[in-house]
Amino acid sequence: MRRFGVVAAVGTVDAVPVQRGGGAAACAGTGAGTGAGRVRDLRGAGARGARRLGFAAGDIVVVSGLPGGGKSTLIKRAAAEGGAIDSQDTRERWERRMPAGLPYGAYRPLVRAAHYWGLWRILRSGASVVVHDCGTQAWVRGLLAAVARRRGRALHLLLLDSSPQEALAGQAARGRRVSAYAFARHRGAVARLLREAEAGRPPAGCASITLLDRPSAAAVSRITFHP
Repeated sequence: MRRFGVVAAVGTVDAVPVQRGGGAAACAGTGAGTGAGRVRDLRGAGARGARRLGFAAGDIVVVSGLPGGGKSTLIKRAAAEGGAIDSQDTRERWERRMPAGLPYGAYRPLVRAAHYWGLWRILRSGASVVVHDCGTQAWVRGLLAAVARRRGRALHLLLLDSSPQEALAGQAARGRRVSAYAFARHRGAVARLLREAEAGRPPAGCASITLLDRPSAAAVSRITFHP
């Protein structure tokens, strides 16, 4: 099985598609610690059937995208192997404990503290982990990249390219909308990540970034970690 730089068993059950905008330099596997990385564009590949995305054991994978864009759905379906830290799960657990009608803002700090505590525990164990992140928290990716470097492993980003309309429909389907202000912040952050990826530049600290649209994300059957 091919290896690209620090990414082990990366790709799909079919061939890895040609990148958009990455150029030859972005394709070169240069190894950890160089600041370089790979961009893989799987958008438009949803009709090719189920695929697995594989990474090296001990690596950290961050799933980013717009609220309602399908991050939690992808994690629940595909990240059964290894650890998975989804902030949406943490929020739902706390919602069940809170009095009916209590606004989320009243206990948001508790939810965030619980989420990051759970994340810290699994990172401290050295286990492979898939993390939910909306993309607006660059400092979170920075910390995760630092943890990966201390392990001698790599950080990877899966970026879901959902349209605002798809994301808003996803929010309506789950019965929970984010504010217009927060949604605009998420849109700006995700748009910046997409522009950088399409130019062949993964975010700082990321060994690779994989772009997925809704159909190609739905075709991901498993996120796996291999020795």
